[in-house]
Amino acid sequence: MFYCLHGDDIENSRKKLHSLLGLLFSKKPDAGFFKINIDNFSEGKLDELLLGQGLFEKKYIVQLDALFEDKGSTLFLQKRLEDIKESENIFIFIEQKINKPILKKLEKYATKIQEFSLKKQIGRKFVTENENFNIKDFNIFDIADAFGNRKKKDLWVLYQKTRMRNIPPEEVSGILFWQLKSMFQSQNTDNATKAGLKPFVFNKSKRFLKNYSKDELLKISSNLVSIYHNARRGKSEFDISLEMFIISL
Repeated sequence: MFYCLHGDDIENSRKKLHSLLGLLFSKKPDAGFFKINIDNFSEGKLDELLLGQGLFEKKYIVQLDALFEDKGSTLFLQKRLEDIKESENIFIFIEQKINKPILKKLEKYATKIQEFSLKKQIGRKFVTENENFNIKDFNIFDIADAFGNRKKKDLWVLYQKTRMRNIPPEEVSGILFWQLKSMFQSQNTDNATKAGLKPFVFNKSKRFLKNYSKDELLKISSNLVSIYHNARRGKSEFDISLEMFIISL
C-alpha cells in the first residue's frame, strides 16, 4: 500500500508526514524504516523493499522523498506502482512538485493522496485521516512541545481542543510518538546528522531530554504502544486512556 503527500506547502506536508509516520510507528512499533531520496535511490534497493521483510519485523515503512523530480527514478516508479500498491510494506511518497499525468497514475493505485497548497490554504491547516481542518487559533503540533517540556496542564488543555475538533486520538498519539522517537534518536549523539533529524527538531528534542530520565522515556514508549493495542482489542477506550496517560506524566 502507499500514500502520497504533495504540494508547495512544504511545512504542512512535512508535518503531516511526521504525524503519519508517528501513527504508523505506534501501530507497528517493530517495523523497519527506510528513507529513500535521489541520492541513495537504486532500482535494486526498491525492488528489495517491495518484496522483502526483516527477519523479526512484520513490515517495512518506506519514505520516498522527491523521487518524481528525477527522470530516471520517475520512469522506474511508474512501472512499479501496482507492485507498490500490492506490497505488504507501507510506502509514503512526499513530493513538492508532481505533474498531472503522474498524479493521475498515482490516483489509480494510491491508498490515499493529500495535497498541501499555499494558494488554497486559509489559516493553518491540519489534515487528519478522516477530515480536513482549517484552524486559525490552534496548532496541533503544540502538543509535541508541551509533551517535550513536560507541561502536563498545557498538554491536557491542547488534548481537549483536539477532542472538541473531533481530531482522532490516534493522530494525537502519533504526534506524541513522533516526538518521543525524535528524543530517542537525539539521546546519544550531539549531531543532528548522526541522529537522522533536522537541526531544529534535533535541538528541541535534545533540550526536551532534560525533562525525562531514560527509564521514564522507555516507560512512556511502552505505555503509548499499550494504549493503542488495548484499544484495538476492545479492552479500553483510546481517548480516555490517552487522557489518563497525559494526566500521569
